[in-house]
Amino acid sequence: MPPDHLQRQPEPRSAWRTLAHSFAPRGSRGQIITGLLCALLGFALVVQVKANRSEGLSSLRQDELVRILDEVTRRAEELQTQVTDLRAQRTELVTGSDTERAAREAAAARAEVQGILAGELPAVGPGVELIIREPDQPIPAPVLYNVLEELRNAGAEAIQVGDQRLTASSYFIDTPNGVQVDGVLLSAPYHWLAIGDPDTMTTALSIPGGALAAVRNAGGSTDLSSRDEVQVTAVRVVERPRYATPAPAIDGG
Repeated sequence: MPPDHLQRQPEPRSAWRTLAHSFAPRGSRGQIITGLLCALLGFALVVQVKANRSEGLSSLRQDELVRILDEVTRRAEELQTQVTDLRAQRTELVTGSDTERAAREAAAARAEVQGILAGELPAVGPGVELIIREPDQPIPAPVLYNVLEELRNAGAEAIQVGDQRLTASSYFIDTPNGVQVDGVLLSAPYHWLAIGDPDTMTTALSIPGGALAAVRNAGGSTDLSSRDEVQVTAVRVVERPRYATPAPAIDGG
């Protein structure tokens, strides 16, 4: 038998094994019972939640169901009232917008018509072109004014002679230097442009004893032609009336 000091000593425990042993859970009996109770409680809660979801409204009393139905009905009526009000507002806005737009368009159209008739706006359209020449002697102002009157009577909507726009207030007068229209001296040949029905204006000017016949009797010559498009570009500034004011509206009632 070997000596005592030569007998094998027990092998020292590994460091990793010691560390794992220190972290290993050491549950007492009370901790195990507590864990089981928590697990049972969680299971009971899950079962209760599922039961509540499956029951839904079937678990409510009749008076509770009636109250919920009343609330849903009242809310539905309130929403329907809001929908009706919003539709009425939309209809009112659309109608008002259409009415306002129609009023603006009508006002703009009236302004254009008045601007053309008053000579404030240029115009374009079918019409006639008339050139009056005076080879030997000046043509008197009344003869030229007669041409203007014939064009007006034939429905001319815009008239220009030379660089002057002619309107309802235009006038021709004789001066030592020649004929003036609205205070501006004209020079021959007199170049007329008129917008309207070409056939009507041509017939009106060319009738026997009419405006062109008077021009020829005064020693002048004429050249009249119809045009599919005539551009009246001359405009005039309409002065504000000094004395006339709009009459007040008369109540028909």
